[in-house]
Amino acid sequence: MSSNGKIHFPSLEAQTRRAFLGRTSLGLGGMALASLMHGTAYGQPPGIEGFPNYAPKIKRVIYLCMAGGPSHLELFDHKPLLEKHDGEPMPESMTKGQQIAQLQGHELRILGPQHPFQYYGKSGQHMSGLLPHIGEIADDICIIRSMQTEQINHDTAHMFLNTGAGIAGRPSMGSWITYGLGSESQDLPGFVVLTSEGGGQGQPIAARQWHSGFLPSRYQGVKFSSSGDPVSYVNNPPGVSREAQSDLIHTVTELNRVQAGFVDDPEIATRIAQYELAFRMQMSVPELVDFSNEPPGVLEMYGTRGGDGTFAANCLLARRLAERGVRFIHLYHRGWDHHGGIKKGIVETCGYVDQASAALVKDLQQRGMFDDTLILWGGEFGRTPMAQGDGRDHHIKGFSMWLAGGGVKGGLTYGATDDLGYNAVENIVPVHDLHATLLHLFGIDHTKLTYRFQGRDFRLTDVAGRVVKDVLA
Repeated sequence: MSSNGKIHFPSLEAQTRRAFLGRTSLGLGGMALASLMHGTAYGQPPGIEGFPNYAPKIKRVIYLCMAGGPSHLELFDHKPLLEKHDGEPMPESMTKGQQIAQLQGHELRILGPQHPFQYYGKSGQHMSGLLPHIGEIADDICIIRSMQTEQINHDTAHMFLNTGAGIAGRPSMGSWITYGLGSESQDLPGFVVLTSEGGGQGQPIAARQWHSGFLPSRYQGVKFSSSGDPVSYVNNPPGVSREAQSDLIHTVTELNRVQAGFVDDPEIATRIAQYELAFRMQMSVPELVDFSNEPPGVLEMYGTRGGDGTFAANCLLARRLAERGVRFIHLYHRGWDHHGGIKKGIVETCGYVDQASAALVKDLQQRGMFDDTLILWGGEFGRTPMAQGDGRDHHIKGFSMWLAGGGVKGGLTYGATDDLGYNAVENIVPVHDLHATLLHLFGIDHTKLTYRFQGRDFRLTDVAGRVVKDVLA
């Protein structure tokens, strides 16, 4: 610093940002006090001009992803013929030439339903007795029994459900939506991911499931820890004052701006904006995870005190994120991969998610947020009518999901599979149709939300997709 108090920046060759930051000990958690001290020049992404295309029904999505492939035949799609023909050979006419994950070369025998179903609500939704709490909201949910996907293995099926493609490198749903519409929160990311586990084999979940792909990196999801500090380095190191942060961050920001003047790289603006967001998160995250102001009745309804890493705690945190303007909240519960022991395993897994899933819907209703929130509940595929020992294999030709909230008809069962639950045969809903419907509820024409990359205009629905208008209110 010169005698007149002004900073002289060395050349970029002599003083790279990496070297500069490497000699500091302040950490990335405090990289944006300048946004408070000097104003927010970059801020959160604003969205694209012209979007939404028409009046939206919803402001946000909470996607409760049952990772591993929950069995529709034990949960939402009762098939009496499976029970009648339990143990008998599966008709070859159904399975010949079809994709099968782990049953290739095996004798294919029918496995009957492992648990009884019952009717719930005034609408008479027919669901498993293992889901009594979700049964209490039966009149608020739309069960789609005719989902289909194109990918039969976990990782690629998650990619297809999240990005519309079975190959890595495409933007996820949350990234597309925050790219098109921007973020409503100045203090938290627009796209947050939480994970939990329990009840069965926990298939790994890769960060590419919430990646921004070829979109600018500021649109990718941010994974929060489910217990402890949600974000690493959210607190200042000992001895670091806000004034010291201000000096450092202002200098780093100026260095980034200097390089931005030489290099046409949008990632520089992303870097500056993320430094600013990081500081604002230092202020907002501790309050976000302070559950002391939650009424005891709400904690009891979810079945958690919060911050314990469970699906229930994540559902409660999801509601708090939604209140604070986070647009896309993605919860993964790993524990639905029941290749064996499905009768016992699915009881345990349902026990982890049933109460909190229903509590989230009830809580949003009580707070007046249900009508502008979409809740999705389901996995990357279903399970086979054929037995895999005492379990079920992966299945893509017909499975179930449910939707609830803004713009969706409650108390509706839509679509159907055949008598053995193998093929979706009525009102089939491919994954791209689910995506088109989701974007429609945000007021987005799915054919218009595109991004040009490597000479082609890409979109979430690729070259397919239709809005499933029959499920819309």
